Amino acid sequence: MKGLELAERYFEEVGFPMLKDAFAPYLERLATGLVGDGSECFGFDDSISRDHDWGPGFCVWLNPEDFQDIAGKLQAALDELPKTFEGCGPRQISAWGDGRLGVFEIPGFYKRFLGLDRLPQDLDTWLFLPENSLAACTNGKVFRDPLGEFTAWREGLLAFYPDDVRRKKIAARCMTLGQAGQYNFPRCVQRGELFAAQYAETKFCADAISIVFLLNRRYTPFYKWMHRAVGELPILGGWMRDRIGDLIAETDLSKKEQRIEEICAALIQELGRQMLSTHGSTFLPDHGPVIQATIQDGPLRERNVWVG
Repeated sequence: MKGLELAERYFEEVGFPMLKDAFAPYLERLATGLVGDGSECFGFDDSISRDHDWGPGFCVWLNPEDFQDIAGKLQAALDELPKTFEGCGPRQISAWGDGRLGVFEIPGFYKRFLGLDRLPQDLDTWLFLPENSLAACTNGKVFRDPLGEFTAWREGLLAFYPDDVRRKKIAARCMTLGQAGQYNFPRCVQRGELFAAQYAETKFCADAISIVFLLNRRYTPFYKWMHRAVGELPILGGWMRDRIGDLIAETDLSKKEQRIEEICAALIQELGRQMLSTHGSTFLPDHGPVIQATIQDGPLRERNVWVG
């Protein structure tokens, strides 16, 4: 059983009856679900995942007023719930895995990931928020949210970057993709600098996945899940997952260069399809300034094209 399914069934059969009985006056004010760090929140957990920070449990999110009133009692009640369910558990909490379940104040929950107790208000804030953190606090599933306050935050973030920020990031990825893959990788190979060549290839792969997420208007998750997650995206997703796999598996360095160019050609075609760049060049860094020039916000448009 997947961890997210386990959490929801545990909530429905164990958690919700307790909340209905012991916290009836607040029942229609509690948001519940499982969102945040952990492979199960992305649906990527497997048998290997179960050795730590995996098992029955869920989150309860409260507005600040209700958190002040009942957080302590509610957490104590959750702590008394069974630690095993349907043969799963108890959770083996790792050194860095505590605090993923239980009672949270809504703004405080998002602040843990974003450093903000409100939704981003300006382009600079959006630009520099950690993308994997945005992915983590918008993953998983909300089981119930009668007031809609937790979901309002969630939907505000899932609406994705403002278009100018998205264009800025895509422009920057064009620069680093071309630099790492089309320019530096073959030069490092020619010099026999195999460490630098390997680093350039890895950088190219990571940024190729990143730009596909941006083209799909989705946040790139933690690096461990990037390659797996990109395969689920409708635009170039499965294709990019397979091409990256082919590139990594290729042992002929000259053929690696060909695979890099194949990936770049597909990305340039998609940039044209989305009307982000109409430049005819096959070299991705030529497209970065073209895309950046379409940004409406003047100060953001004048930024260094490499930054994003």
